[in-house]
Amino acid sequence: MSADFSIRRPNHIGKFEFVILATQRAAQLMRGCTSRIDGGTHKAIVIAQGEVAAGMVVDASGGVTQSPSGEWLPNAKAV
Repeated sequence: MSADFSIRRPNHIGKFEFVILATQRAAQLMRGCTSRIDGGTHKAIVIAQGEVAAGMVVDASGGVTQSPSGEWLPNAKAV
């Protein structure tokens, strides 16, 4: 991730869900989990937002999420 980037929330993820997922992932990163993207010197919350936006983090509640193509998919467990 470069210094001049913007994180765009995927259309299939609601604003509230995006914030919650990114917050939970940032907490994992701060506890020592390995980042799935190259975050450089960015803070954990920015790295977490990038991971969620890239589809690398999903809801672990066992619910369903709508894919970009519009189909409903069961959620996988977050790591």
